[in-house]
Amino acid sequence: MSDMPSNLVPAVARSLQLWHQMVAQRDLSRLHTIVHPDAVFRSPMANSPYAPAPALILALGTVIQVFEDFAYHRQLASDDGLNLVLEFSARVGDKNLKGIDLIRFDAQGLITEFEVMVRPLSGLQALGAEMGARLADRLPAYKLKP
Repeated sequence: MSDMPSNLVPAVARSLQLWHQMVAQRDLSRLHTIVHPDAVFRSPMANSPYAPAPALILALGTVIQVFEDFAYHRQLASDDGLNLVLEFSARVGDKNLKGIDLIRFDAQGLITEFEVMVRPLSGLQALGAEMGARLADRLPAYKLKP
């Protein structure tokens, strides 16, 4: 993966460093320390965002256990140093996928918005099915419809 963008706000750089440590360890137990209480999560499976922070933490804490062979490849930052795009690849069962995490931070380095986009459709469907099996009763967009 590329080096950390040089124009990040220092607090964002610290939060991003912690994010990468947690992902590498597959343990997001410290995620709450870098998420704003009113944070919003935008799932590739849902039309409406999830809020506040506990929904974001639940979704990301679950998906890190679902993804196999997860790796980040590139990091791109906005000019203001508060917004990031992280390109990743992963596998769910026998389906490979690629995606991006669009992350917005505040000046204190807290995540205020986390949006995930995934392709191809077969990878998204596998991800949705596995997330649905784990979260359908807690995050309604993951309920599978017949």
